[in-house]
Amino acid sequence: MRTAELDQLREFYAAHQPRLVGVITLLTGSRAEAEDIVQEAFVRLVPRWRKVSRYDAPEAWVRLVAVRLAANRHRDGGRFTQLFHRLAPTPAPDPADQYGGDLERALVALPMPARQAVVLHYVCDLSVAQVAEVLGIAEGTVKSRLSRARETLSASLLLRSDDHA
Repeated sequence: MRTAELDQLREFYAAHQPRLVGVITLLTGSRAEAEDIVQEAFVRLVPRWRKVSRYDAPEAWVRLVAVRLAANRHRDGGRFTQLFHRLAPTPAPDPADQYGGDLERALVALPMPARQAVVLHYVCDLSVAQVAEVLGIAEGTVKSRLSRARETLSASLLLRSDDHA
């Protein structure tokens, strides 16, 4: 890789890695796991940088890879979850995190398919059609997942707001 390409890749990483970690944290419920997944997505980008850098939205490629990695981990995640629960460190809130703890807890309570739709639509600002394309599902399925997730999140967050009153 030429020096100019390497510099472009470094700039791209610096510009997009923090937000992507935030998005994937919302999907996984774990900042450490999100950082690992995002790092893996960028590792997969390196050998493809010449091609992907010419895309209209190269960040969409990295986000798609990261979302799929998160879904794969979730599917295979029983082993990871059991291991992490055995270690059970006390969670420390990240003051740099831009998302509230109540929202994170409510999102983690959603099933992964609904969580993916919510994060991609509301956090990444993708249209229903774009979410359907990223997840490889029908637009109607995305709408259904979003509707059910909104109901669940609304009830969950409303209950939590009553706790603070």
